[in-house]
Amino acid sequence: MRLSILALHVLWVSALLLAAVIAGAAIGETRISPEAVSQILANKLWNAGYPVDPIDEGIIWNYRLTRAIVAAACGAGLAISGVVLQSLLRNPLAEPYLLGISAGASTGAVLVALLGIGAGAISLSAGAFVGAMAAFAMVALLARASQGAAAASHIILAGIAGSQLFNALTSFMITKSASSEQARGIMFWLLGNLSGVRWHSVALAVPVVLVGLLVCVWHRRALDAFMFGSDSAASLGIAVRRVQIMLIGCAALVTAVMVSIVGSIGFVGLVIPHAIRMLVGVRHARLIPLSALCGALFLIAADVLSRTLIKGQTLPIGVITALIGAPVFALILIRGNRSR
Repeated sequence: MRLSILALHVLWVSALLLAAVIAGAAIGETRISPEAVSQILANKLWNAGYPVDPIDEGIIWNYRLTRAIVAAACGAGLAISGVVLQSLLRNPLAEPYLLGISAGASTGAVLVALLGIGAGAISLSAGAFVGAMAAFAMVALLARASQGAAAASHIILAGIAGSQLFNALTSFMITKSASSEQARGIMFWLLGNLSGVRWHSVALAVPVVLVGLLVCVWHRRALDAFMFGSDSAASLGIAVRRVQIMLIGCAALVTAVMVSIVGSIGFVGLVIPHAIRMLVGVRHARLIPLSALCGALFLIAADVLSRTLIKGQTLPIGVITALIGAPVFALILIRGNRSR
């Protein structure tokens, strides 16, 4: 019975994501019908032989479809990272952007891309991961040094300081070492840019997000226990330090990979988990997969808006997520205060 219910849930989630990806591929300055998108996919995947316009086929397969898939993976990854960090740190404001993980990942990626650190032996994602872990380690040490055992309550302040430091380092490197054309491209990328994603980006983003999702779902009961504190988790037989390191490392890896592909995107890891908690509660068996799904749908919609809001111009996707996420988060705060 449970297997049949699980299979049903997987089917409707898959159908919803597929519909969102097709919509994301169909909508743009050049309108292409969902039927044409489906025919192009059938031709590419199964050699169906439908007669399609070669120009439409190139637009869908080489540009819009990859954007939609990477947007879904990025939204899902940032959402589950926010869920994990908020649960482990027991802080509703914890998310990769505010904790400096995203800023550290940006610094690491820019070091590799701009200064050639590693002489090509280190990939952009590896540099972003090292930067993300360095940023979080600095934030954790600063919070612990300032408040000792009460570090969790002050880690957001440490995260803001760390984020500003790594953003300043990134700006310094761009100003010192980049040409005007490089600086323009990097600054646009740092605000969130899906224009350059292709199938190699899909091959990197999707497996990383799926692995991160599986790791978080596997530790769903441990995350439930951490909501009551580390001592409560330890009393239930959970290896606190090992689980914390694994889950924080997982969140940092997912964030680093997403930043290396699309740049820094805020509010997804903050707003989506809060919104889903209001709908389904705090149990992570539901919270994690639904946050991943809603994060994917949210970023696909944001990508569509970034391409269509201003005719003939593509906005950074981080601008769209901030314009939507900030008011939504304000509404969540107001509603949460009224319900108390």
